[in-house]
Amino acid sequence: MQEKEKHQRRPHYSGRYPKAFREKYKELNPGRYKDAAAHILAKGGTPAGTHVPIMVSEILDFLDVTPGKKGLDCTLGYGGHTQKMLEKLDGSGHLYSVDADPIEIRKTTERLRGLGYSDEIWTPLHDNFRNAGRISAAYGPFDFVLADLGVSSMQIDNPDRGFSWKADGPLDLRFDPEKGEPASARLASLSRDEIEGMLTDNADEPYAADIARAIVRSVRLQKSPETTAQLREIVSQAVRSSSLSSGLTDRELKEAQKKSCMRVFQALRIDVNSEFEALYEFLEALPDILVPGGRVAILTFHSGEDRMVKKCFQYLKGEGIFRVSSPDCLRPTKEECFNNPRARSSKLRRAVRLQQM
Repeated sequence: MQEKEKHQRRPHYSGRYPKAFREKYKELNPGRYKDAAAHILAKGGTPAGTHVPIMVSEILDFLDVTPGKKGLDCTLGYGGHTQKMLEKLDGSGHLYSVDADPIEIRKTTERLRGLGYSDEIWTPLHDNFRNAGRISAAYGPFDFVLADLGVSSMQIDNPDRGFSWKADGPLDLRFDPEKGEPASARLASLSRDEIEGMLTDNADEPYAADIARAIVRSVRLQKSPETTAQLREIVSQAVRSSSLSSGLTDRELKEAQKKSCMRVFQALRIDVNSEFEALYEFLEALPDILVPGGRVAILTFHSGEDRMVKKCFQYLKGEGIFRVSSPDCLRPTKEECFNNPRARSSKLRRAVRLQQM
């Protein structure tokens, strides 16, 4: 006789609303608690463990997703864009969706399979979009390609992944925690000059030298940051020490510390996951993975990656390989930014591969 599964009570929390990630059981199960998820979305928030896709209508309009076509979503994430493209395919054609994160691709695959998208119409691939050339050799070339370069809200919100400076957790920051080294080990292996260069190149951090010096000092004292809270404290103290002579008010200092924490975590994430290198390899393969007349849309969230996409499109346009849409960069509407604040920094760039190469 099969044993009955032991009932587990939901996490208890103090106050009216849960604050810790693991306590947000309604948000983490939006399929069951639809009213709670809808309430959070209506207030301009993102339910924990989910992600709101950005500029959906603009992307679908440009990519011209219609039944019978074959496409590639380079960054599956929560599957918002993938689901909308599958709806447009209407059971005819095929979509391939790539994600380097083994944790989130498993969840998204289960959810979309539950919506009826079988392997006849949709194939999820656990891979990095830097390998788009290899993916195209196996399944392409494609009529349309989308690359959303933003970090998924699920990764940011879960403190166990170490992506956010706001919540305490292991200092990891890897898209694929089964590969490479976590951010804590990466920091411990770098010199002061290397850390300063990383913070400057990846995030234009104005306190890069002071923060790099503080991190290296901490490592030498055998207090290398192992958690997000420890790195946040090092950054905050470095900014405070550097700002003593500048006459900042308490409010200005607090804002400077906040922005530096955001930039440091961003720079470290980019370094740990080799994001610029991955984007370069993707852009290099881009002309060959599209059919003549094929369309590509790329969502960027960082000035460095946006410059790379812009220069690539301009070069391919000059070579007569691409036609770049005009205007070549779209921004989300004020209404979308109000409803989804995480869309504010996004830029959408679009291009069409010409018939002749």
